[in-house]
Amino acid sequence: MEMGSTLNMDFQEDSGTLGSLPVTTSRNMSSSSSAFFSANQSPFFSPRSSTCQFSESTRSDAQCDSANLSADPPSSCSGIQGTECLRNARFDLPDMKLEPTACISSDFQKSDHVVSNGTLSSYGHVGDNGYYDLIAKHRKQMKSHDMSFSPVPISLSSNRNRSYDIYIGLHGRKPSLQRFANWLRAELELQGMSCFVSDRARFRSSRKLGLMEKAMDVSSFGVVILTRKSFKNPYTIEELRFFSSKKNLVPIYFDLSPGDCLVRDIVEKRGELWEKHGGELWFLYGGLEKEWKEAVNGLFRVDEWKLEAQDGSWRDCISRAVSLLAMRLGRRSVVEQMMRWREKVEKEEFPFPRNENFVGRKKELSELEFILFGDISGETERDYFELKARSKRKNLMIGWSKSSSVEERLGKRQWGSGSRKGKEPVIWKESEKEIEMQSTERQQNQRPKGGGWTSRRKKSAKIVYGKGIACVTGDSGIGKTELLLEFAYRYHQRYKMVLWIGGESRYIRQNYLNLRSLLEVDVRVENCIDKSKMKSFDEQEEAAISRIRKELMRNIPFLVVIDNLESEKDWWDQKLIMDLLPRFGGETHIVISTRLPRVMNLEPLKLSYLSAVEAMSLMQVSAKEYPIAEIDVLRTIEEKVGRLTLGLAIVGAILSELPINPSRLLDTINRIPLRDISLSGREAHSLRKNTFLLQLFEVCFSIFDHAVGPRSLATRMVLVSGWFAPAAIPVSLLALAARKIPEKHKRTCFWRKVLRSLTCGFSSSYSKRSETEASSMLLRFNIARSSTKEGYVHFNELIKVYARKRGVTGVAHAMVQAIVSRGSLSLHSEHIWAACFLLFGFGNDPIVVELRVSELLYLVKEVILPLAIRTFITFSRCRPALELLQLCTNALEVADQAFVTPVEKWFDKSLCWRPIKTNAQLNPCLWQDLALSRATVLETRAKLLLRGGQFDIGDDLIRKAIFIRTSICGEDHPDTVSARETLSKLTRLLANVQTHT
Repeated sequence: MEMGSTLNMDFQEDSGTLGSLPVTTSRNMSSSSSAFFSANQSPFFSPRSSTCQFSESTRSDAQCDSANLSADPPSSCSGIQGTECLRNARFDLPDMKLEPTACISSDFQKSDHVVSNGTLSSYGHVGDNGYYDLIAKHRKQMKSHDMSFSPVPISLSSNRNRSYDIYIGLHGRKPSLQRFANWLRAELELQGMSCFVSDRARFRSSRKLGLMEKAMDVSSFGVVILTRKSFKNPYTIEELRFFSSKKNLVPIYFDLSPGDCLVRDIVEKRGELWEKHGGELWFLYGGLEKEWKEAVNGLFRVDEWKLEAQDGSWRDCISRAVSLLAMRLGRRSVVEQMMRWREKVEKEEFPFPRNENFVGRKKELSELEFILFGDISGETERDYFELKARSKRKNLMIGWSKSSSVEERLGKRQWGSGSRKGKEPVIWKESEKEIEMQSTERQQNQRPKGGGWTSRRKKSAKIVYGKGIACVTGDSGIGKTELLLEFAYRYHQRYKMVLWIGGESRYIRQNYLNLRSLLEVDVRVENCIDKSKMKSFDEQEEAAISRIRKELMRNIPFLVVIDNLESEKDWWDQKLIMDLLPRFGGETHIVISTRLPRVMNLEPLKLSYLSAVEAMSLMQVSAKEYPIAEIDVLRTIEEKVGRLTLGLAIVGAILSELPINPSRLLDTINRIPLRDISLSGREAHSLRKNTFLLQLFEVCFSIFDHAVGPRSLATRMVLVSGWFAPAAIPVSLLALAARKIPEKHKRTCFWRKVLRSLTCGFSSSYSKRSETEASSMLLRFNIARSSTKEGYVHFNELIKVYARKRGVTGVAHAMVQAIVSRGSLSLHSEHIWAACFLLFGFGNDPIVVELRVSELLYLVKEVILPLAIRTFITFSRCRPALELLQLCTNALEVADQAFVTPVEKWFDKSLCWRPIKTNAQLNPCLWQDLALSRATVLETRAKLLLRGGQFDIGDDLIRKAIFIRTSICGEDHPDTVSARETLSKLTRLLANVQTHT
C-alpha cells in the first residue's frame, strides 16, 4: 500500500472559501485591518480601488472594521469611497472596545449612515463639532496600543466619479429594519456588488447630502426599503421619484405589501394600517401634493419587482433581490450560485422535520425571541406574557473588557441626550472562566474623597436580552430539542441559515467543523500551514476553527443551535466550548440546550413541564372520546411518567395505534417487571428517578415482539442504537447491526441459516421490506424520530442510555461489525468514531469490543487509516487523528506480542520431543501482514508528526517502520525506499532545528 500517496490524498470535496465579506465583529482583529484618515479631509470614505493592497488574511480578518466615533446623530456622516485610500497604509489594530459597524451598524441608534462596497466598508460617525478632538484622541489610542500608521490624504474629487452597483435608501431606526438592511447590504457585497447605503433624513449638512445625491446619480440601481413611515419622509419620496424616472427603481416592501401603497387609502386613512400613519403626508415636510402622489403612483409602474419582506419572508426576499439584481447586472454566475445554495439549504439545513404535533411553549418561544432580538413582533407579541424588567437597560453599552476605545476613554462624558447622570455604562466581559455583565466604572480601583481604596466589585448578570445568546436548560426528555426546533422553524426566515450542532462533548468540535460544507469554508490543514513558520498542532486546529468562526462573525445573520451540550469543555483537550462561538452581540445568534444548570455563567431559561391541558392534548392525539374516569387515568399516567414530553408522546402513540384504553394501558405498564440492570453513572440519573418510564419502554418492546415475533427487528434496532453516535443513523446500517446480534439459542440460529440459504433469492427484497416495516413501527410509536435525510432516524438520548444499560450480550460487537463491513467514511464518520471508542478505549474508557487479528487488519487498512488521514487533512483535527493512530499502534503491538508468545496445542503434549511453536510460526503470512500493517501505521504517524514540527518523535517512528519493512520486504522494496525518503526529510529538518537552537 503506497502510504505516501494515501497520506497526500486531498479528499477533494466541494468546499471553498466564500468571497470576501465585511466583518463587523472579531475576536482578534487583524494587524492590518483598517486605515486611518486625515482630519483635514472628509471622514466619509470606503476604500476600494486597484491601488489598495491587502493581504489575503487582512481581507478575511477585517474587511469592514471601523470605530464608532459618533457624538451627535444629527451631525453624522456617510462614507464615500476613495481611490487613493490605503496605499502604503498599514497599522495594527488590537482587541479594542470598538463599536463595530459596517455599512449599517448593528446598533443603528448610535450609527448614522453607511457607505459600503464589494471589497471593504469603512466609515466614521463623526459630528461636525468636536471632530478634530475625536481624531486626536483616536490617534492617541492607536499609539497606546503600539499602532503604526501613516496618514493618507483622501481626495474627495477622486470619489465623485465613482460608480456603485446598488444604492440602498431607507428611513427609520426600528431594530428589525436595521437588521434587514444590514443583511441585504452584506449579501449583495458578498456577491461582488458594490453598495452605498443611506438614511439621508439623519443629516443636516448640505455638503454631505450633496455627496449622497451624487452617489444616487452614479448607482446602477436604486433599492428603496419602504415602511409605513417612509411616505412621511421627503428624502424617500425624492428617491422614489428619482429612480423611477431613471427606470432603475427596486422597491422592497418591508412589513407592507404593494396593495397597501394606494394613494387614496393613504390620504383618506383607510384601513387599519393607515388610520395612524396615513393622511395628507406631504404637509408634514412641506412638500407638494403632485410630487408626493407621483412618487407613490410610480410604485405600480415597477411590475417586475415585487419584493415583500414580511416577517416570515426575509430570507426569500433577500435571496430573490440578490438574484434579480445580479441578473440585471449581468452576473449569471451569481444567479447559479444562489440556486445551488438554495438547493443545499433545503436539504441540509434542519436535522428533523417540523413537529406537526407541537403544543404549548408560547411563553418560552416569545422569551427566546426577546432574549435574542431584544424585541418581539407579530403574533408573538400577543403570546408574550411577562418578563422581569431590568434596570439600567436603556443605556446599556456592550463591548469587550480587554479592549479600549473612544467611548471607554470618554466614558464619563455626556454625549447629547443619550446619556443621563447616574447611568453606568456596562460592558460585556468574555474570558475563559466567566461571562458576566460588569460595570466599567468599577473595573479599576478608585480613591474616594474621604480616603481609602475601594475594592473591585462585580455585578452578576441575569438573562441578557438582545445580545444574541440564549441557553435553555431542563431535564432529559422534557422537550428542549422540540422547543429549539420549533423556534428554528418559526424564525428561520430571519436568518440566512440555521446551523444545527450536536453538543455531545466528544463530537461537538467535529460537528462544528462539519459546518464547512454549508458555509463553504476550506479548513484543510494545507491552507492552515504558514510556509515561513511551522505551526504546532494546536495552532493548526485553532486556524481551522477561526475560519468557521469568522464566517459566523460577518454581517450576515445565522442561527447556531447547539443541542444537548454535555459540558462547557471539549472532551479531547478540555478547551472551553466558548472558544468555538462567535462574539456575542453580532448578527449571528446562538441558542444552547443543555441539562447543565448553568452555561458560561449565563442565566438559563429553565424549561418547565407542560400544563395539564397541553399534556392531555399530547396524550390524546387521536379523536377518541374518553369518559371522565379514563381522563383521570390519563392524569395519573402523566404524573407517573414524570410529565416528560417524551413519555407523554409515547403514551399518546400507543393509545392512537392500538385498540386500548388508558386504564388498561396503565395496568399493563404496572404489571411489566423491571429488568435487573445497573443504572449507575451520571448519564442514567434521569432513569433512576423514573422507573415508570422504563416500564413504558418495555411495553413498547413487548408490542414490537408481539406484532412480529420474539426478538423482533424493531426491538433489536432499538437495543443496538445505544452504541451508535448521537447523530442520525441510517436505517440500513441499523438493521444490519441488529441482525448481527447473536441469538440466544444456537439451534434456532442454525436452522435460520439453513432457511436463509434456501431462500437466498428472496432475502434481499424481504430484508429491505422488514427494515422499512421496523423503522416505520419505531416512528409510529415515537421511540425514534424521522430525519430530514431520507432513510435515517434519530433516537432520544434517554432511550439510547436505557438500551446500553439493558446489557444484551454481543450488541456492541454487532454494531462494530456493521460499521466495519458497511460504514462509509464520508456518510457515517460519526458512527465510525463511535466504533473506534469501543475498540481502543480512549482516555479512561475500557475496551468494550475485541476483534480477531484478521478483523483487526481489515479494520486498520480500510477504516482507521482513512479516518485518521481525513480527520487530520480535511478537518485539521490533528490531535484526535494522532491519538487514534497511537491507540491503533498499541492494539497492533498487543496482537503481535500474542503472535510471538509460545502456544501449546493439545497434540503437542503427547509428542514431547516436538518444540512448542508460536502463532507467528503457525501462521507466518498473517504475522507478516500484521507487522507490515504496524509499519504502515508508524509511517503514517511520522508523516503527520512532521507537519506539526515534532521531528524527533517522527524520526523514532519512521526508523521502526524501516526496520520492519527491511526485515520482511528487503532494502529495495518501494515501501522501504519511500520510508527512507521520509527519514531523510525528517533528519534534515531535525538538524535544522538543532542548528537554530
